[in-house]
Amino acid sequence: GLSNACLLFCLYGVAGIFKHTLSISKALLSDLVSERDRPLVMGRFNAASSVGFILGPVVGGYLAELEGGFYQTSFICASIFLLNGGLVWMLPWSEEHTGNRQHHQDKGKNSFSAQKSHDLHLKSASDGAVASTSLFQSLWSQVATVLKRIKGIACSNLWDIFLVRLLMSVAILLYHSNFTLALEERFGVKPLFAGYLMSYSSALGVLAGCLLGPITRLYGHNTYRLLLHSSTFTCTLILLYTSALSIWMVILSSTFLAFSTTIGRTCIIDLELTIGGNEASGTLLGVGQSVTSVGRILAPLLSGIAQEFSPCGPPSLAVGLALGAILIMNANKQKYCSHGNVKLKSQ
Repeated sequence: GLSNACLLFCLYGVAGIFKHTLSISKALLSDLVSERDRPLVMGRFNAASSVGFILGPVVGGYLAELEGGFYQTSFICASIFLLNGGLVWMLPWSEEHTGNRQHHQDKGKNSFSAQKSHDLHLKSASDGAVASTSLFQSLWSQVATVLKRIKGIACSNLWDIFLVRLLMSVAILLYHSNFTLALEERFGVKPLFAGYLMSYSSALGVLAGCLLGPITRLYGHNTYRLLLHSSTFTCTLILLYTSALSIWMVILSSTFLAFSTTIGRTCIIDLELTIGGNEASGTLLGVGQSVTSVGRILAPLLSGIAQEFSPCGPPSLAVGLALGAILIMNANKQKYCSHGNVKLKSQ
């Protein structure tokens, strides 16, 4: 009935607010590890997450077919969250390790750091007044502080990095959109084969996360150069898929795309934290996740429009967006490289 629908809607809202444990974990990892080891650790973290995304749909699909499968699945999910909460509670945290390890770096060179310091000053000045205000005023003060930080990031010199992230996210989502239908129309393959191909790509993504350490060492821990090359490779592979004449070319492009997209996703996060600073890692990762969510909203709309013209329409549009991201990175090469040099010298 209507009451059940309202209850389900409210529960979805609560779950949507508190489900972002992956973003929080990434922010915590950025504080626990050095900048030099961050891409390696983030790569392994993404690999572990990919394993969960591979197993989750399989287990969930099996349980959903059982009698009362929805309730069993919901109970198992809730139990896993409680188990994770218990594990976090039991871990021997130390404030010395979770502090801002990059506090002494020179962050006065960008407008974001200045804005962030100003926001922290406002927050500390308001802490004394919070004790005498109501709970509502205290919560509003915290929300206002977060909104000011987000505004500071949006108006900072990080806008181009988030634009690159948005363009590449939409490009990759356009590649995956209507993937099964496009393969059936172009090559006459069954949806089952497309499902196997997507599982194969996901498994390769796990492998790519494990290999990220040797790859970053090969690039001398130059995150910008690795991101530029992986984005260029991604653009080339999507173009190969768009112009594929046989299913074997699709398999080839999917194989290497699993590596390039995994590497690019990790590198863009590392570049955000390197330029933005670890002191605002949580806010940076949250804004980055919001940018990706905007991409998830835009991609289906753009895909539907492009699909009207041709089955190759969405990946063709993806190639154009990826080229735009590559041009933006080239235009801001000096800024990225200067931060990369500071990063290397500090290590």
